[in-house]
Amino acid sequence: MSTLTSEILTNFDVEKLREDFPVLKQQIHGKPLVYLDSAATAQKPYAVIDAIRRFHEVDCANIHRGVHELSQRSTAAYEQTRTRARQFLNAASDAEIVFVRGTTEGVNLVASSWGHRHLKAGDEIVISAMEHHSNIVPWQMLCEARDARLRVIPMNDRGELILEEYEKLLNPRTRMVAVAHISNALGTVNPVAEMIAMAHRAGALALIDGAQAAPHLQVDVRALDADFYAFSGHKTLGPTGIGILYGKQALLENMPPYQGGGDMIRTVTFEKTTYADLPYKFEAGTPNIAGGIGLGAALEYIGGIGIERIAAWEHELLRYGTEQLERIPGLRIIGTAREKAAVISFVIEGIHPHDIGTVLDLEGIAVRTGHHCAQPVMDRFHVPATTRASLAFYNTFAEIDKLVAGIYKVKEVFA
Repeated sequence: MSTLTSEILTNFDVEKLREDFPVLKQQIHGKPLVYLDSAATAQKPYAVIDAIRRFHEVDCANIHRGVHELSQRSTAAYEQTRTRARQFLNAASDAEIVFVRGTTEGVNLVASSWGHRHLKAGDEIVISAMEHHSNIVPWQMLCEARDARLRVIPMNDRGELILEEYEKLLNPRTRMVAVAHISNALGTVNPVAEMIAMAHRAGALALIDGAQAAPHLQVDVRALDADFYAFSGHKTLGPTGIGILYGKQALLENMPPYQGGGDMIRTVTFEKTTYADLPYKFEAGTPNIAGGIGLGAALEYIGGIGIERIAAWEHELLRYGTEQLERIPGLRIIGTAREKAAVISFVIEGIHPHDIGTVLDLEGIAVRTGHHCAQPVMDRFHVPATTRASLAFYNTFAEIDKLVAGIYKVKEVFA
């Protein structure tokens, strides 16, 4: 552990933080819950739960269109989240923060709105071999509709993108590069700042899938120079059904609305409709108001802990977990990048991941098994699925020890 990491972790009281998460206090099959599935969805602190309940109990009203007190209070709380998200990402303006249902909708919004206006036959979109399906399928659909071509950055056996091959893919036909900041299936932290700069030198835009990065790393969209950046609320301690799409203001202004309806208009007649200013022209209909307010509470909670402290603790969990799992005979970790987030995917010789997950569940241990919405990753490593333990700052070293003991139980059952 470095001196800087040691200083950051001083007074990091994980047991005190765990008290903020009611779900962690329960037992599963008679054993204390060990929750190692935060890459799928993170648990929610009381601060988020209370904010949502308070909205429904005290302030419940539709936003933006009401002059009465409840509407004014709910609007203020909802828009405060936009400001918090702007600060969280270090965006230049609240106008660059668009509420969406999650990362998936953020990618689809850009593919639909930007893509159908700017992509032409023969153009190319570049993605990577480690993408989540939500950063593959929308671009496939767009390329099919526009007779464009989808190109894929390969990765090596460690689960790292091969930047030399990426550079070879870039050419005057490249219009968009869309890559994950962190792989959900491997934990690889991609060098997105460098990749964005390479895209820009080729005359292309860059969209970053930040679903796995936003809860774990300091994200500065201006330092990265990202054109678009999307993340999901439910992976960031917030509720499901809410997320953020950041886009540079000049780009968003030049994109048509994604959906039509109420609240995204300035005027409507049967002859013509004019649209609202940013970011509202992309936010049709009554939004997930409670979810937005809950996300605001989540971002405030993360800020109160400090993202650097979160990242440092999770790095130590990853280091310890990797060391312990590598000692287990017959276990192979899939994804050994030099830069990794706290995700450990693995296979055990002769035992299917679903069986591993089932036995671990009986031990009170929640992990994710399957292809993790990243089937091309599984194909690349010649495995049908993996077991994935994804860690968060509310996890402990003792829980990793329980995971190790649970894996030995699995091996005993299937010996």
